[in-house]
Amino acid sequence: MREPRLTLITRPGCHLCEDAKAALDRVVAVTGDRWIEWDVSDDVELEREYGDRLPVVLLDGKEHGYWRVEEDRLLRDLTTPQL
Repeated sequence: MREPRLTLITRPGCHLCEDAKAALDRVVAVTGDRWIEWDVSDDVELEREYGDRLPVVLLDGKEHGYWRVEEDRLLRDLTTPQL
């Protein structure tokens, strides 16, 4: 099984992070993809880079968005063939 294309960067107690988890669950229910979660409280470098913008969605290791998941855009980007 290949690595998940989606990563959600979060922190405990973040209400927007909970909303983002639900949004990612809806997206992957359509696409069949998987997602993983990284908690910034476990990693100083993640906290420095993303701490002010949580939650952050990475698609294929690149920042796709932050604060809110743009579900339609994410669906489109996950289902568009990669060149």
